Amino acid sequence: MSVVVVNTRGWVLDARALIDQGYSRCIRLRDDNQKLHVKCLFKRHCFQILKSHYSESAAVDGGNADVLQKADKPSKKRKRKHVELNQGEIDSQAFHEKIRSVVLEGTKSLLDSARSLGYLTGATDSVQEPLPSQECSLAALCEMAKELPLVDDEEQEWVQPLVAEDGCTSHVDLFSRVTENRADWAAVVTLMGEEYVIPPHTAFLLSDFTRTQPLVHYGRRFDLIVLDPPWENKSVKRSRRYSSLPSSQLKRLSMPQLASPNCLVVTWVTNRPSHLRFVRDELYPHWGVEVLAEWFWVKVTTSGQFVFPLDSHHKKPYEVLVLGRYRSSADNSKSSAETSEVPVEDQRLIVSVPSALHSQKPSLSEVLKPYIKPEAKCLELFARNLQPGWTSWGNEVLKFQHTSYFTLTPADDGADIPKDEAADDLADKPTVTAASSSPAESSPPRHCPTAADS
Repeated sequence: MSVVVVNTRGWVLDARALIDQGYSRCIRLRDDNQKLHVKCLFKRHCFQILKSHYSESAAVDGGNADVLQKADKPSKKRKRKHVELNQGEIDSQAFHEKIRSVVLEGTKSLLDSARSLGYLTGATDSVQEPLPSQECSLAALCEMAKELPLVDDEEQEWVQPLVAEDGCTSHVDLFSRVTENRADWAAVVTLMGEEYVIPPHTAFLLSDFTRTQPLVHYGRRFDLIVLDPPWENKSVKRSRRYSSLPSSQLKRLSMPQLASPNCLVVTWVTNRPSHLRFVRDELYPHWGVEVLAEWFWVKVTTSGQFVFPLDSHHKKPYEVLVLGRYRSSADNSKSSAETSEVPVEDQRLIVSVPSALHSQKPSLSEVLKPYIKPEAKCLELFARNLQPGWTSWGNEVLKFQHTSYFTLTPADDGADIPKDEAADDLADKPTVTAASSSPAESSPPRHCPTAADS
């Protein structure tokens, strides 16, 4: 059950179950063109956060170890050397004080409900294993691909199937075409010499920020767009985990070419106030997106503790999402779609155990479902993984699809996928060009996942 609890405060999610529901049916394509049925599960220990990052020093600074018992009690404080706060720190503290009670009380309500169902009680059967350490070279490959000459728009084919008619993936151009898995099955395939798990009815483009033309020429307008930008901050610069992007560069994204009228736009934002102000006051207005709400992703351990002390001066146990609607300037009147929109409530919480893998966010497909139409087309920008029924773009878009993050075992019945069904699913539809494609003519992804899909 991926959505454990839903109430007026928000949701409690099982993030790993959200991933696994996309791989209930999976085939492995072998070199001999044989297709084997396999069971595919994301590695469980990646979501076993057993202890909070809590110490005595954090406690005396006003932190809390347990949401239900300590967060609302004043802590004994040691004398601290007086240090003048800079304006950013002052703004951050003011924002935290503004939302503190929302996070604390809402998390308590959601955890109470989850624990009544036996979830987040601290019980775990996880085997102690090291985290997957697959070295991701995708961003470097995208950088190299920038040296390739751009093809004239009229001559370029912008879409391709994941698997060719001969069952081969070796000639798939991942960097300058949108790749589609049009099958009802997830597929384990070899790309660039590595094995990846590709969800059903999904499309993706692996490219640098400067090479998004294939996505623009894809022929789709999206009803939901989720962004997880690589925000600049000191921690990223020190760790060098990934390259960051100046905020101003985000304005170059072709939102009017990607968003359908009244598209729901959701942006992950760090707790740096300048980033939040930029999204609300500059980026969204620049795109013509009306700000509707701020939500909070609250990160807890398997026993329901905040992963960081709530009042920590270093890191907070929550992140912000800014939600808005794209209002097409071509239509100044209230459309029928706009007037029938489900209102987006402000200050809702998404509570989950986070992944121990850096920058892996929980899927928002289930929590956003009430705010988009049933057959909505969904897009994630700056993605590091794929979702069933979604289109995804980023220079590390396949990162968490590598088989090192999954446990793959033969299916219980051990049977191969019937050849006719597998062939029909994987390689029976022709590639379309920009000149001939349209949302109606193009193949799946069909729509964002619904309960019926899982």
